Amino acid sequence: MSAAARSKSASADPDASARIDPGSTPGDEGHVHDVLIVGGGPSGSSCAYWLAEAGWDVALVEKKEFPRAKTCGDGLTPRSVRQIADMGMEGSLVGAHRYSGLRAHAFGKVLDLPWPEHPSFPSYGYVVTRHDLDAVVNERAAKAGATVWQGTEALEPILDATVPTPDGAGLPSCVGAVVKDKSTGQVREVRARYVVVADGANSRFGRALGTSRDRSQPMGMALRGYYSSPGHDQPFIESHLDIRDGDGNVVPGYGWIFPLGDGRVNVGVGLLSTDRRWKGVNTGTLMEHFVAWAPKEWELSPLTALGPATGGKLPMGLTVGPRIGATTLVVGDAAGTINPFNGEGIAYGYETGRLAAASLGEALSGDGFDAIVRYEARLDDAYGLYYKVARAFIRVISRPELMKLCVGTGMYSETLMVWVLRIMSNTIRPDEIGPAEAAYRALAAIARLVPEPA
Repeated sequence: MSAAARSKSASADPDASARIDPGSTPGDEGHVHDVLIVGGGPSGSSCAYWLAEAGWDVALVEKKEFPRAKTCGDGLTPRSVRQIADMGMEGSLVGAHRYSGLRAHAFGKVLDLPWPEHPSFPSYGYVVTRHDLDAVVNERAAKAGATVWQGTEALEPILDATVPTPDGAGLPSCVGAVVKDKSTGQVREVRARYVVVADGANSRFGRALGTSRDRSQPMGMALRGYYSSPGHDQPFIESHLDIRDGDGNVVPGYGWIFPLGDGRVNVGVGLLSTDRRWKGVNTGTLMEHFVAWAPKEWELSPLTALGPATGGKLPMGLTVGPRIGATTLVVGDAAGTINPFNGEGIAYGYETGRLAAASLGEALSGDGFDAIVRYEARLDDAYGLYYKVARAFIRVISRPELMKLCVGTGMYSETLMVWVLRIMSNTIRPDEIGPAEAAYRALAAIARLVPEPA
């Protein structure tokens, strides 16, 4: 069904059942969707929701069946909650553990830092597993009118050399994907006017089109597991800023304990691979040391582990590209949009999916490639300078002596750490200039002038 043919009343009904013909299959003969989205995680489902809500014919293929487990810290910051609320889904989080701020541990000091007041974001977050969350968001996209095929893998892009490649289009013209229904083995084509790459940090589909990570920039690595704990309903998520290796050396990264409110806590370590000194650090061993060293009130041990830990790589700071082609956009982890300050990726998946949907709506309305270019401009406006500041920051903390000086000094001032929380969580207020905003502006002014390493 084309956007023109779809009734506005149907597309605007958020409670309507998903408009999917049970007998249809990907790649119906002759049908060309307005947009095909490869990947049904936060960025893909967000993009699908906003496009479908606007009335466009959007199809989404996801290789897994929801609900499915996903390695993640499971923490939703105020930025994520804002996007969930905007999609009309916060009511779906009833029963999820709601928390009020961050408890920071470092060098023998502990600070409880409530989320600061902000005109655009709530002063609370949630901890909810991706197993549950991603299924809810994907279902929301389907209810808005997106055609969703789960258990369907995009095997390879369909390229069209006859589509002109304008200046600035770093990716080839993609007009669909060859997909495989994993339950039947059937292989078909799904075609669309535009294609969105949203298949996550490993992004096999993106790499097939030509995306790659800038290896001169830091890469994050993370490992997480679930544990039973009497602290499962704590009102703060916990971050440890001075995790150590087996020799007691502080490493550039952090540990976390996020209470889920159901008897479990999500425990993990994140490591910044900033230079070759840290590339040999084993995250599994680092996790073992963190669990043994964590505050005793959590009662963490191998005996309270609820299964093996899982991990993955975290491409950060918009370091994956190209992100646009004549008919293509790359979003979320596939574009390396994770916040280098804190390893947060969910909010930026939702946000970049929404930004892509806005540009695609304009492109489909007649602006063509000019609108695709605006997606890149929107990314730069939203994150460009902020991520440059973040990349500079993590180069500093990769040096243990500077890490201890910065974090150790900050932990003696709750006021200073509240500023740091504002900056690291990207919740700087746009409507006033307080100390945190002034500090960030000073850092940004320096970052503008200092070239990044080649």
